[in-house]
Amino acid sequence: MAMTLFDKLWEDHLVAQLDDGNSLIAIDRILLHERTGAIALYGLKSKNRSVVLPKHVFCTIDHIVDTMPGRPNKARMPGGEVFIQALRDSARSAGVTLFDVDDPNQGIVHVIAPELGIALPGLSVICPDSHTCTLGALGTLTWGVGSTEAEHALATGTLRIKKPRTMKVCFDGELVPGVVAKDMMLHLIAEYSASGGSGYAVEFSGDAVSSLSMSGRMTLCNMAVEFGASTGLIGVDDRTIEYVAKRPFGVRTELQSAATNYWLQLRSGSDATFDATIRICASDIRPMVTWGTSPEHAIPLGTSVPGKKKRDQVDRDTSIDKAMNYMGVQSAKNISDFTINGAFIGSCTNGRLEDLRKAAVVLKGKRVAPGVKAICVPGSTQTKIAAESEGLDKVFLDAGFEWRESGCALCFYAGEKGFAEGDRIVSSTNRNFEGRQGPGVRTHLASPETVAASAIAGHIVSYTSGQED
Repeated sequence: MAMTLFDKLWEDHLVAQLDDGNSLIAIDRILLHERTGAIALYGLKSKNRSVVLPKHVFCTIDHIVDTMPGRPNKARMPGGEVFIQALRDSARSAGVTLFDVDDPNQGIVHVIAPELGIALPGLSVICPDSHTCTLGALGTLTWGVGSTEAEHALATGTLRIKKPRTMKVCFDGELVPGVVAKDMMLHLIAEYSASGGSGYAVEFSGDAVSSLSMSGRMTLCNMAVEFGASTGLIGVDDRTIEYVAKRPFGVRTELQSAATNYWLQLRSGSDATFDATIRICASDIRPMVTWGTSPEHAIPLGTSVPGKKKRDQVDRDTSIDKAMNYMGVQSAKNISDFTINGAFIGSCTNGRLEDLRKAAVVLKGKRVAPGVKAICVPGSTQTKIAAESEGLDKVFLDAGFEWRESGCALCFYAGEKGFAEGDRIVSSTNRNFEGRQGPGVRTHLASPETVAASAIAGHIVSYTSGQED
């Protein structure tokens, strides 16, 4: 019987089926960062246990590191240096790889893992971070876990987990010009809710997915968790193989042929059975932006904020009203009528080189509107170096953006000075709940192109409508 990609990966890593309904899964790579990594490593050390496979563990400093040029304050949050030093000490003691602040391989964990070839097709990868599902774009079995689960995997090379059900989300047909992967995910979540994928491992497929670059595929899988899914993944094809070739921590040249033969089998059978299926007509999708405090509060650019007449779930009216009050939006008002105070491009969702290139196309020769604080933070140091070699930094700076060091930065609030209470921000990040980018800050999620166009216009506008303006 034909198997789904997820089932293939699961069977390849199944160590044992446990009596309580859980499974024991072999873990090939463990990723750690400074917010949670030291906790797992210290927990292991306190029990007089060692890391079973130190060469398979990789740490980076990304979440709370200062991203201002030169990193003068080391950490974004008061006292954050303690977290950074704790990871340094514990990584050194455990004998695992650490990409420190000044390491050319430093960056957001979900950006550097594929960039460096740490995550590869067919591997199982975990990290104490919910957006580890990003790596499923490579045909990888991957989850975000807790620090305790990470500690268990460090000691045993395994993870105890209950197998999720499988869901296929198929984007049929072609995208219209101006629509990108971020829009695809916001459309999906708006249509099927932020819990639509709950309990499922979601495989993205269809012509629109096959046509995406690897960066776009990573954006889809990154936001699988915002859809409520346990993970997201995409089958391997020639584009995947081309992407993973000759990565620093990838497969040795003499093993490349054998690896490629195995990787190309990592796709669902044509008649594989999923527990659930969603089909979306790709040509129906338009550039999207969120208006509320959940990714499911998303609408096409240029349309109105939903009013009560558009709410098909009466029992959710209270939460919708709460979101509207927090965001300061009025029912039936066009989303493009809202002026903005800030724009942010970066994060593990949209901080890769391709994202910066696309935003730079929008920004070239233009200036950010008066009163808009615009910030760009590359997702990794390698991304920053590559962008600067192409002159992208100059495009951002000439347009009035800040150009910073790599890190998670203002994807989330960590206690540092950033945006002010009441500021309205258009952001290429993945979460927009209350206070995500600072106390009282109002976050509208969108693609990097839309963020760039909005920064120039001074109000929420799509790249395509920005061209018309």
